[in-house]
Amino acid sequence: MARHDDLPVPVYKSLEPVYGTGSQLEEAELRFNTLKSEFVDVFGHAPDIYARSPGRVNLIGEHIDYEGYSVLPMAIRQDTIVAIRKVEGEKVLKIANVNSDKYSLCTYPADPDQEIDLKNHRWGHYFICGYKGFYEYAKAKGIDVGEPVGLEVVVDGIVPTGSGLSSSAAFVCSSTIGIMAVLGASLPKKELAQLTCECERHIGTQSGGMDQAISVMAQSGFAALIDFNPIRATEVQLPAGGTFVIAHSLAESQKAVTAATKYNNRVVECRLASIVLGIKLGMKAEEAVSTVNTLSDVEGLCVSFAGTRGSADPVLAVKEFLKEEPYSAEDIEEIINEKLAVIFATSPSSMDVLKAAKHFKLHQRAVHVYSEAKRVFAFKDTVSSNLSEEDVLKKLGDLMNDSHYSCSVLYECSCPELEELVKISRDNGALGARLTGAGWGGCAVALVKENIVPQFILNLKEQYFQSRIDKGVIKKNDLGLYIFASKPSSGAAIVEL
Repeated sequence: MARHDDLPVPVYKSLEPVYGTGSQLEEAELRFNTLKSEFVDVFGHAPDIYARSPGRVNLIGEHIDYEGYSVLPMAIRQDTIVAIRKVEGEKVLKIANVNSDKYSLCTYPADPDQEIDLKNHRWGHYFICGYKGFYEYAKAKGIDVGEPVGLEVVVDGIVPTGSGLSSSAAFVCSSTIGIMAVLGASLPKKELAQLTCECERHIGTQSGGMDQAISVMAQSGFAALIDFNPIRATEVQLPAGGTFVIAHSLAESQKAVTAATKYNNRVVECRLASIVLGIKLGMKAEEAVSTVNTLSDVEGLCVSFAGTRGSADPVLAVKEFLKEEPYSAEDIEEIINEKLAVIFATSPSSMDVLKAAKHFKLHQRAVHVYSEAKRVFAFKDTVSSNLSEEDVLKKLGDLMNDSHYSCSVLYECSCPELEELVKISRDNGALGARLTGAGWGGCAVALVKENIVPQFILNLKEQYFQSRIDKGVIKKNDLGLYIFASKPSSGAAIVEL
């Protein structure tokens, strides 16, 4: 039998296989009806197909996917649906949104080679990421999809934006899947996960692939251990007695907008840490600069060094060879015998980082990545261990707490609102709580015993959200968007209604 991730995205004739039964199905039916009506209103006819892709919450393994390490997310029920129709003879892409007050109609030429204007950020750019990426992939693989045609599109996304729940990946994945379906192309999920990761890089963030992988490959009822190079997903059955509660800090994390000082800055710091470690552990400078891209590339050398101290922990090498004080660009250039601008010359997003950065914290970033990578496997091993459910839940909570400390102190990707939310969560009985997603805003995720979930949510509403409602930051009626419990949900699907 084929592995789940070797199969193509499923095509359904009804919504039940995607959304289950009961109130979730009713809510989905209402959304699809509204989306179809909007499509007819805007374009005068119904769409050919619908594609949906969910957001995700990362349970553990933050900022390590782009370093080549495994992560452990689950899909959430919130998703983005793209209704799409092919228009022969018209070379225009028209992208509308059900929330037309906030997201006005975007039009682009039906040209796969068009450049995305990153200095002029428009919401429709995420669709163009999928469009460009798919055509590039088809060309590279020799897949004939014919001449570019016009497309009519309406989007309905309910993954909160800037929340760290991968609204952008849900949009890019559903767009790419919709484009492929309407053009008659199909790929195995693991190839699609890789493709959509490359698609999203067109928006200017150096994404690692976790968000797209879980959005495409998730299975209802399971979290997944996502491995990279090559991408694959392994089911992880979470203990029944625990539920994950996701709460938005209401500080919006604008990953694409702040990339040069935050997200991409950390990618550059990790690359520099890995090159410096490679050199300190015996590689020639030219070799390290040309072959070392991620901390996983030098982990073997770090582990060999640790072996001389009777350990297998790569962090020992970091503590020995990377100083805790920040490095200046000149400090690093002296060690690696090359100008940073030369190393990153082919990456405009990395060059933006160099222009903005005053210094680089190599020690802290490397310690976070190596220790966080270890916690992911400890989490997976705990779930499948023979411990009692009580002990499993406690240990998972401890790992989440350790992860948050590392993200906050070593990787510095938290913010005051997330710190407050994590503390309130723990004070109200969460076994573990941590920021999730890129950080610098967005959401926290808390592991809570099933039997206290309603009271826990009520307490957070009173102790965190009520003051924000009073100040007019959010409306009371919208609270369900900002705090909710979630079990692992299903991945991407094509729907023909």
